[in-house]
Amino acid sequence: MRTWLTALTIMLAAPALAQDNPLQPSPTWDDLRVSVIGLDAEPPVDPAVLDLEAPFRAHEAAIVPVRLTQPPGAAAVQALTLVVDENPAPVAAQYTFGPALMPLDFEVRVRVDSYSDVRAIALQEDGAPVMAGRFVRAAGGCSAPAGKDMAAVRETMGQMRWRSTAEEGRQIGTLMIRHPNFSGLQRDQVTLLNIPAHFIDRLEVRQGDEPLFTMAAGISISEDPVFRFAYVPNGQPIHVHVEDTDGNIWDQTFAEAGG
Repeated sequence: MRTWLTALTIMLAAPALAQDNPLQPSPTWDDLRVSVIGLDAEPPVDPAVLDLEAPFRAHEAAIVPVRLTQPPGAAAVQALTLVVDENPAPVAAQYTFGPALMPLDFEVRVRVDSYSDVRAIALQEDGAPVMAGRFVRAAGGCSAPAGKDMAAVRETMGQMRWRSTAEEGRQIGTLMIRHPNFSGLQRDQVTLLNIPAHFIDRLEVRQGDEPLFTMAAGISISEDPVFRFAYVPNGQPIHVHVEDTDGNIWDQTFAEAGG
Protein backbone atom coordinates (compact mmCIF):
# COMPACT_ATOMS: atom_id res chain seq x y z
CA MET A 1 0.00 0.00 0.00
CA ARG A 2 1.40 3.37 -0.93
CA THR A 3 1.67 5.86 1.91
CA TRP A 4 1.20 9.60 1.72
CA LEU A 5 4.81 9.94 2.86
CA THR A 6 6.00 7.95 -0.16
CA ALA A 7 3.85 10.06 -2.47
CA LEU A 8 5.17 13.28 -1.02
CA THR A 9 8.78 12.03 -1.25
CA ILE A 10 8.32 11.33 -4.96
CA MET A 11 6.88 14.79 -5.50
CA LEU A 12 9.64 16.52 -3.55
CA ALA A 13 12.22 14.77 -5.74
CA ALA A 14 10.66 16.07 -8.95
CA PRO A 15 12.61 19.35 -9.24
CA ALA A 16 15.92 17.47 -9.24
CA LEU A 17 15.04 15.38 -12.29
CA ALA A 18 17.21 15.94 -15.35
CA GLN A 19 15.36 17.84 -18.04
CA ASP A 20 16.84 16.32 -21.18
CA ASN A 21 13.53 15.18 -22.62
CA PRO A 22 11.99 17.89 -24.83
CA LEU A 23 8.66 17.44 -26.59
CA GLN A 24 8.73 15.03 -29.53
CA PRO A 25 6.80 15.21 -32.83
CA SER A 26 3.29 13.95 -32.08
CA PRO A 27 0.63 13.24 -34.71
CA THR A 28 -1.79 12.73 -31.81
CA TRP A 29 -1.15 16.29 -30.61
CA ASP A 30 -1.60 17.65 -34.12
CA ASP A 31 -5.18 16.38 -33.94
CA LEU A 32 -5.80 17.26 -30.28
CA ARG A 33 -4.57 20.82 -30.75
CA VAL A 34 -7.43 21.58 -33.12
CA SER A 35 -10.21 19.16 -32.13
CA VAL A 36 -9.86 19.28 -28.33
CA ILE A 37 -7.86 22.37 -27.39
CA GLY A 38 -9.28 24.51 -30.19
CA LEU A 39 -6.03 26.11 -31.35
CA ASP A 40 -5.47 26.61 -35.07
CA ALA A 41 -1.77 27.40 -34.65
CA GLU A 42 0.93 25.72 -32.60
CA PRO A 43 1.45 27.64 -29.32
CA PRO A 44 4.98 28.96 -28.81
CA VAL A 45 7.25 27.09 -26.41
CA ASP A 46 8.89 29.72 -24.23
CA PRO A 47 10.54 28.71 -20.92
CA ALA A 48 10.91 32.39 -20.10
CA VAL A 49 7.14 32.36 -19.61
CA LEU A 50 6.36 28.74 -18.59
CA ASP A 51 8.31 25.53 -18.09
CA LEU A 52 7.28 21.96 -17.32
CA GLU A 53 9.46 19.45 -15.50
CA ALA A 54 8.80 15.70 -15.73
CA PRO A 55 11.09 12.65 -15.70
CA PHE A 56 12.36 11.22 -18.97
CA ARG A 57 11.81 7.71 -17.59
CA ALA A 58 9.12 7.54 -14.93
CA HIS A 59 9.80 5.66 -11.72
CA GLU A 60 6.13 4.62 -11.58
CA ALA A 61 3.71 5.25 -14.44
CA ALA A 62 0.71 5.77 -12.15
CA ILE A 63 2.31 8.63 -10.18
CA VAL A 64 4.44 10.66 -12.59
CA PRO A 65 5.44 14.00 -11.01
CA VAL A 66 4.82 17.11 -13.12
CA ARG A 67 6.00 20.54 -12.05
CA LEU A 68 4.93 23.77 -13.75
CA THR A 69 7.12 26.81 -13.12
CA GLN A 70 7.62 30.41 -14.16
CA PRO A 71 10.69 32.56 -13.58
CA PRO A 72 10.35 35.75 -11.51
CA GLY A 73 8.78 38.54 -13.52
CA ALA A 74 7.11 36.27 -16.07
CA ALA A 75 3.69 37.24 -17.38
CA ALA A 76 0.93 35.79 -15.22
CA VAL A 77 -1.09 32.84 -16.50
CA GLN A 78 -4.80 32.67 -15.79
CA ALA A 79 -5.73 29.23 -17.08
CA LEU A 80 -3.87 26.08 -18.05
CA THR A 81 -4.72 22.75 -19.67
CA LEU A 82 -2.56 19.73 -18.84
CA VAL A 83 -2.45 17.12 -21.63
CA VAL A 84 -0.96 13.62 -21.82
CA ASP A 85 -1.07 13.02 -25.57
CA GLU A 86 -1.29 9.22 -25.62
CA ASN A 87 -3.58 8.65 -22.65
CA PRO A 88 -7.08 7.24 -23.29
CA ALA A 89 -8.47 10.61 -22.14
CA PRO A 90 -5.65 13.02 -23.08
CA VAL A 91 -6.87 16.08 -21.16
CA ALA A 92 -5.67 15.34 -17.64
CA ALA A 93 -6.93 18.55 -16.05
CA GLN A 94 -7.87 22.17 -16.62
CA TYR A 95 -6.76 24.74 -14.07
CA THR A 96 -7.43 28.35 -13.21
CA PHE A 97 -4.97 30.19 -10.96
CA GLY A 98 -5.41 33.14 -8.66
CA PRO A 99 -2.94 36.04 -8.40
CA ALA A 100 -1.47 34.61 -5.17
CA LEU A 101 0.08 31.72 -7.15
CA MET A 102 2.07 33.98 -9.49
CA PRO A 103 4.77 33.38 -10.58
CA LEU A 104 3.58 29.81 -10.94
CA ASP A 105 5.28 26.94 -9.13
CA PHE A 106 2.76 24.11 -9.09
CA GLU A 107 3.16 20.33 -8.84
CA VAL A 108 0.77 17.45 -9.44
CA ARG A 109 1.09 13.72 -10.19
CA VAL A 110 -0.44 12.12 -13.28
CA ARG A 111 -0.91 8.72 -14.87
CA VAL A 112 0.93 8.08 -18.14
CA ASP A 113 -0.39 5.12 -20.13
CA SER A 114 2.28 4.89 -22.85
CA TYR A 115 5.34 6.75 -24.05
CA SER A 116 3.97 10.25 -24.49
CA ASP A 117 4.49 13.96 -24.53
CA VAL A 118 3.14 15.60 -21.38
CA ARG A 119 2.33 19.24 -22.10
CA ALA A 120 0.75 22.30 -20.57
CA ILE A 121 -1.01 24.95 -22.66
CA ALA A 122 -1.52 28.16 -20.73
CA LEU A 123 -3.32 31.41 -21.45
CA GLN A 124 -1.56 34.58 -20.39
CA GLU A 125 -3.38 37.66 -19.12
CA ASP A 126 -3.56 39.09 -22.65
CA GLY A 127 -5.10 35.86 -23.96
CA ALA A 128 -1.96 34.70 -25.78
CA PRO A 129 -1.24 30.97 -25.45
CA VAL A 130 2.11 29.50 -24.44
CA MET A 131 3.12 25.85 -24.19
CA ALA A 132 5.63 23.79 -22.21
CA GLY A 133 6.20 20.06 -22.05
CA ARG A 134 8.40 17.00 -21.80
CA PHE A 135 8.51 13.54 -23.35
CA VAL A 136 7.97 10.84 -20.71
CA ARG A 137 8.76 7.16 -21.03
CA ALA A 138 6.13 5.31 -19.01
CA ALA A 139 3.52 2.64 -19.68
CA GLY A 140 0.41 1.24 -18.04
CA GLY A 141 -0.30 4.10 -15.67
CA CYS A 142 -4.04 4.24 -16.35
CA SER A 143 -4.57 0.52 -15.69
CA ALA A 144 -2.06 0.08 -12.84
CA PRO A 145 -3.61 -1.67 -9.82
CA ALA A 146 -4.93 0.57 -7.06
CA GLY A 147 -2.64 1.01 -4.07
CA LYS A 148 -5.20 -0.17 -1.50
CA ASP A 149 -8.17 -2.51 -1.22
CA MET A 150 -11.79 -1.48 -1.62
CA ALA A 151 -12.46 -1.54 2.14
CA ALA A 152 -9.65 0.97 2.69
CA VAL A 153 -11.02 3.11 -0.14
CA ARG A 154 -14.43 3.33 1.49
CA GLU A 155 -12.93 4.07 4.92
CA THR A 156 -10.57 6.87 3.93
CA MET A 157 -12.05 8.49 0.82
CA GLY A 158 -12.34 12.24 1.17
CA GLN A 159 -9.82 12.63 3.98
CA MET A 160 -7.50 15.63 3.49
CA ARG A 161 -4.26 16.98 4.88
CA TRP A 162 -2.75 20.44 4.49
CA ARG A 163 0.73 21.69 5.22
CA SER A 164 2.27 25.12 4.66
CA THR A 165 5.98 25.85 5.08
CA ALA A 166 8.43 28.57 4.06
CA GLU A 167 10.96 27.39 1.49
CA GLU A 168 13.54 29.50 -0.36
CA GLY A 169 11.71 32.73 0.36
CA ARG A 170 8.25 31.52 -0.71
CA GLN A 171 5.35 29.91 1.11
CA ILE A 172 4.74 26.34 -0.11
CA GLY A 173 1.37 24.69 0.41
CA THR A 174 0.89 20.93 0.14
CA LEU A 175 -2.64 19.53 -0.14
CA MET A 176 -3.19 15.77 0.03
CA ILE A 177 -6.59 14.17 -0.69
CA ARG A 178 -7.52 10.54 -0.15
CA HIS A 179 -9.34 9.31 -3.24
CA PRO A 180 -8.79 6.24 -5.48
CA ASN A 181 -9.37 8.23 -8.68
CA PHE A 182 -10.32 5.00 -10.44
CA SER A 183 -9.74 5.36 -14.16
CA GLY A 184 -12.24 2.73 -15.34
CA LEU A 185 -9.35 0.69 -16.77
CA GLN A 186 -8.32 -1.07 -13.54
CA ARG A 187 -9.32 -4.43 -12.10
CA ASP A 188 -10.23 -5.28 -8.54
CA GLN A 189 -7.31 -7.44 -7.38
CA VAL A 190 -9.68 -9.72 -5.43
CA THR A 191 -12.63 -10.19 -7.80
CA LEU A 192 -10.67 -9.46 -11.02
CA LEU A 193 -13.68 -7.46 -12.22
CA ASN A 194 -13.27 -4.05 -13.83
CA ILE A 195 -13.61 -1.16 -11.39
CA PRO A 196 -15.94 1.56 -12.71
CA ALA A 197 -14.45 5.01 -13.26
CA HIS A 198 -14.73 7.10 -10.09
CA PHE A 199 -12.55 10.16 -9.73
CA ILE A 200 -12.32 13.70 -8.45
CA ASP A 201 -13.63 15.94 -11.21
CA ARG A 202 -13.78 19.28 -9.39
CA LEU A 203 -11.47 20.90 -6.87
CA GLU A 204 -11.48 24.46 -5.51
CA VAL A 205 -8.89 25.85 -3.10
CA ARG A 206 -9.22 29.31 -1.52
CA GLN A 207 -7.60 31.29 1.27
CA GLY A 208 -10.41 33.22 2.84
CA ASP A 209 -12.43 34.57 -0.09
CA GLU A 210 -9.40 34.70 -2.38
CA PRO A 211 -9.16 31.91 -4.98
CA LEU A 212 -5.88 30.00 -5.13
CA PHE A 213 -6.71 27.49 -7.86
CA THR A 214 -9.47 25.37 -9.34
CA MET A 215 -9.17 22.04 -11.16
CA ALA A 216 -11.56 20.26 -13.51
CA ALA A 217 -10.05 16.79 -13.95
CA GLY A 218 -10.36 13.51 -15.82
CA ILE A 219 -8.97 10.01 -15.27
CA SER A 220 -5.28 10.92 -15.56
CA ILE A 221 -4.78 12.51 -12.12
CA SER A 222 -3.14 9.99 -9.80
CA GLU A 223 -4.66 8.06 -6.94
CA ASP A 224 -4.59 9.99 -3.63
CA PRO A 225 -3.65 13.20 -5.42
CA VAL A 226 -1.10 15.60 -3.98
CA PHE A 227 -0.87 19.26 -4.99
CA ARG A 228 2.17 21.31 -4.02
CA PHE A 229 2.31 24.99 -4.87
CA ALA A 230 3.94 28.29 -3.99
CA TYR A 231 1.59 31.09 -2.96
CA VAL A 232 1.44 34.46 -1.25
CA PRO A 233 -0.35 33.97 2.08
CA ASN A 234 -2.92 36.46 3.29
CA GLY A 235 -3.28 34.98 6.79
CA GLN A 236 -6.78 33.61 6.14
CA PRO A 237 -7.85 29.96 6.54
CA ILE A 238 -7.52 27.56 3.60
CA HIS A 239 -10.84 26.25 2.28
CA VAL A 240 -10.93 23.11 0.13
CA HIS A 241 -13.99 21.96 -1.84
CA VAL A 242 -13.90 18.56 -3.59
CA GLU A 243 -16.46 16.88 -5.82
CA ASP A 244 -16.24 13.47 -7.51
CA THR A 245 -18.05 11.70 -10.33
CA ASP A 246 -20.25 9.72 -7.91
CA GLY A 247 -21.71 12.93 -6.52
CA ASN A 248 -19.70 12.95 -3.30
CA ILE A 249 -18.80 16.37 -1.91
CA TRP A 250 -16.21 17.13 0.76
CA ASP A 251 -15.40 20.50 2.30
CA GLN A 252 -12.66 21.19 4.81
CA THR A 253 -11.07 24.29 6.30
CA PHE A 254 -7.48 24.44 7.57
CA ALA A 255 -5.58 27.08 9.51
CA GLU A 256 -3.29 28.84 7.02
CA ALA A 257 -0.12 27.38 8.54
CA GLY A 258 -1.64 23.90 8.63
CA GLY A 259 0.17 20.75 9.67
